Amino acid sequence: MQPQILTTGFLLLSLIFPLKVLAKDYDNIYVFGDSFSDTGNVFNATNGIIPPSPTYSNGRFSNGPIWVNYLASDLGLTLNLKNNFAFGGATTGTKNIGLPSLPGLQQQINSFVSAQTADPNTLYIIWAGTNDYLSYFFGDDPKPTNTVGNLSAALTSLVADGARDIMVVNLPDLGKLPFANFDSQRSNLFNTFSSIHNSSLNTTLKSLRQQLSPDINIIELNVNSLFDRVIAAPKEFGFINVTNSCISKDLSVVPIDVPTQQVLCNPEEFLFWDDVHPTTTTYKLIGELAFSALEPVPVPEPSAGLGMLEYSVLSAVLLLKRKVIN
Repeated sequence: MQPQILTTGFLLLSLIFPLKVLAKDYDNIYVFGDSFSDTGNVFNATNGIIPPSPTYSNGRFSNGPIWVNYLASDLGLTLNLKNNFAFGGATTGTKNIGLPSLPGLQQQINSFVSAQTADPNTLYIIWAGTNDYLSYFFGDDPKPTNTVGNLSAALTSLVADGARDIMVVNLPDLGKLPFANFDSQRSNLFNTFSSIHNSSLNTTLKSLRQQLSPDINIIELNVNSLFDRVIAAPKEFGFINVTNSCISKDLSVVPIDVPTQQVLCNPEEFLFWDDVHPTTTTYKLIGELAFSALEPVPVPEPSAGLGMLEYSVLSAVLLLKRKVIN
């Protein structure tokens, strides 16, 4: 509902008075992270075995396009797999909990910066951290300070290489994902992981904004808030089930390799496709959220006088935009 309201509001504003819009046209998108953003790297590396088709769609860990596909489309770009370094199973460090031979986030970043200089007219995306906490099932002791430190290192490496616009995505409440929400102890543990992670990430990004050059644009994407809103009011977003997954697996047994099975649910009604990954319907919402975070805010021309009605409309639209992003 909110994206439609925003569109209507912007149209109304443009009819009321001239607008000056300061927009940045990106030449490309480069992506680093895990299975939330992997558009086929693990699939190609395993010769089409993981994730299995047709349970999963075209090498993506979902039943259709994922959020970076939707974001690229909204920006008028085509997401090139060669520009996507994200691998399912990647942690923010050097480990991959799915297949040890596959890279973590640090190898992804190093592979990029060692091969080229970052284009300042490109959008760079970092979304990782979930697998750091899922490594708990393999005897690790996840520490959010280490995870956020790795994300900070990845960001600063991209900046040093020439990147100027970097989107960093926080984590949904992992305790509400299907793999955790059936057990209160597990749910509380992963809720704590994601809560500390997001708080620490927010603090770190604020600090980096102060330390780095003013022309560095760090965009913090709050998917945690989006998931909370959807789970609190699923019908407003068209969902019926925000607790269970459309298909199911036990993450404590197998981290990535999901057995092929018949899908009996209606994916459009589900928030989650499997016990960790969202459905493509959910990813579309995330893509829209990301696009709204990049959209310019219309600003009245200095010569245009604002009456009470115009000022009220402008205030309402800007407030809605802030709510969508935050």
